[in-house]
Amino acid sequence: MNLQIHSVHFDADIKLLDFIRKKLEKLETFYDRITDGEVFFRLEKGEHSRENKVVEIKLNIPNHSLFAKSQDVSFEAAGDDVVENLRRQILKIKEKQNDKSGGEFKLAESESEI
Repeated sequence: MNLQIHSVHFDADIKLLDFIRKKLEKLETFYDRITDGEVFFRLEKGEHSRENKVVEIKLNIPNHSLFAKSQDVSFEAAGDDVVENLRRQILKIKEKQNDKSGGEFKLAESESEI
C-alpha cells in the first residue's frame, strides 16, 4: 500500500508515523486490495483544548474511497478510532461483495434444481 502521511503545522515524531503505518498494514489482513491512502495529523484550536488531536485517513480500494476522522486527547487514541472505523467500512464492503456473488450462486443452484 502506498501511504502518504501529512502533519499539518507541526513535525510528527517517527514513533507516531510508525504507529499509524503498522495500524494501517493490519487492515490489509481484512482486505488485501487497498491501493493507497493519505493520513492527516492536525492540531485543532478552539474550545476542545484537551481533545485537540485530529487524525483523518482516506483509503482507496477498487471502486471505493473510504474516509474516517477522529478527534481525541492523543494522536494514538484518535488513530485507533479511525482505523477501527475503516476496518468496519472494509468489512461492510466485503460483506456486500460476498452477498452479490452469493446471490448469483444461489440463483444458479435453484435453476439447476428445476
